[in-house]
Amino acid sequence: MAPSTHTVTNQPPPLVGHDVFTTDRVLTEAVDRHTPPELVDGVREELALLGRSAGSAQAREWGFQANENPPRLRTHDRYGHRIDEVEFHPAWHRLLGKAVSAGLTDAWGRPAGHVRRAAGFLVWAQVEAGHGCPVSMTHAAVPALRADPALAAEWEPRLTSHVYERELGTPDSKPGALFGMAMTEKQGGSDVRANTTAAVPVAGDGGAYLLTGHKWFCSAPMSDGFLVLAQAPEGPTCFLVPRVLADGARNVFAIQRLKDKLGNRSNASAEVEFDGTWARRVGDEGRGVRTIIEMVAATRLDCAIGSAALMRQAVAQAVHHATYRRAFGGELIDKPLMRNVLADLALESEAATTLAMRLAAAYDSDTEEERAFLRLAVPAAKYWVTKRCTPVVAESLECLGGNGYVEESGLPRLLRESPLNSIWEGSGNVQALDVLRALQREPEALNAFLQEVGRARGADHRLDRAIRDLLTELADLDGIEARARRVAERIALVLQGSLLVRWAPPEVADAFCASRLGGDWGTAFGTLPHTLDLGSVVDRARVGG
Repeated sequence: MAPSTHTVTNQPPPLVGHDVFTTDRVLTEAVDRHTPPELVDGVREELALLGRSAGSAQAREWGFQANENPPRLRTHDRYGHRIDEVEFHPAWHRLLGKAVSAGLTDAWGRPAGHVRRAAGFLVWAQVEAGHGCPVSMTHAAVPALRADPALAAEWEPRLTSHVYERELGTPDSKPGALFGMAMTEKQGGSDVRANTTAAVPVAGDGGAYLLTGHKWFCSAPMSDGFLVLAQAPEGPTCFLVPRVLADGARNVFAIQRLKDKLGNRSNASAEVEFDGTWARRVGDEGRGVRTIIEMVAATRLDCAIGSAALMRQAVAQAVHHATYRRAFGGELIDKPLMRNVLADLALESEAATTLAMRLAAAYDSDTEEERAFLRLAVPAAKYWVTKRCTPVVAESLECLGGNGYVEESGLPRLLRESPLNSIWEGSGNVQALDVLRALQREPEALNAFLQEVGRARGADHRLDRAIRDLLTELADLDGIEARARRVAERIALVLQGSLLVRWAPPEVADAFCASRLGGDWGTAFGTLPHTLDLGSVVDRARVGG
């Protein structure tokens, strides 16, 4: 029976039924900019197909279902046999299957692979972020495995496959495979050199070891294989641990429990124990940290991309709401103060996307200069972009008022997810100290960074001053460790400013430089100088712009 008490009016329509890629002007421009001209049309078509799926009501429902029905651990079967399996809702498998079929684990061997893959990851992560964990780990495992050409030849075709096979099986029986990672332990956390898991060589089987110990955080425990750090006779070493051995037997991989996390509820994070677990060495003994550093760098970039995706989705929801919601005699989006808030949020989102895509393009270029640039830019970007995610999502939620605080809006899930990327793959202090290490040990990294930002010199006086101030900061080594976060933040802001000056519309670059580099800004969103062209900044962030 229809209600007789009132008529529902002044409620925005659901933000569904659109192409998440094509309606994102910042992302489409980045793809056009960083993709070779002869590939652009094909890449855009590929991403538009994924974008239409991401914007569908069906995909939105999958995201809700996967989080409302979190994974369950089954340690034993009905007969008491140890099985150590994690059960996921069907929506999880649909999300993950779509990600794999869209090539989101296939970047390393195809033209413009990192740009098209980063753009796709940014699009699809807006649907649901949790399943991005195994996608990211699988993508990032490839460069680590290349330390052993035989292992890479065996596993890389499976990891880059566009076929998702959910059931565990022998490696040679699977057309596609996923990888997880197990690095940290109770006593050490990010200090992986403090790990105690022991690796003993198997006599007569070169490269094979048996592991005994534990991992406090194991990502994606239903994956087909894992990269693990353990103490071999010569020191910390990287190993590949398959879930199923070549003869079909289950490897010893005792899942103790699943973490009860703040967010990321669809994804399983586990505590695992090894007791004579078979493993294959990856790279040389005692060189485990160096072997796995390429994987860590790739996952750190994914943290920045994932945070950019969360910010884009949150800001898109806020702008969409304000476009259709009327209050105090007009549309919210036309109210000067709301316009200021939305423009401020849009700046943060655009800067994050532009930076993330520039770093993906550096992976595709793969020159010595670009590799040096990534060594400094990746930890700085990971530090800053992930730090900005939570306040952006929280303010975007507030733009919807009470409607945003309700689970059905999707924004509470984004808010719970928002701190995660700042913690995973090394928290803020770890990233800031990594920035210092790059500056101190690799002078070519600073040179590459200065060349990059120098391409925008002379275009904006506030950017020029910020570059000079950064160089002054770097020249003073007194108390540099205590200033590491300050240094990382300034590097990221200067880099974002330089990219926007070069590539964004003048009103966007002007607003960013005035507020983030020129100091004409408050400590909350919505405090941009009122003389800026804020309407154009907001219009650029609309879905469909």
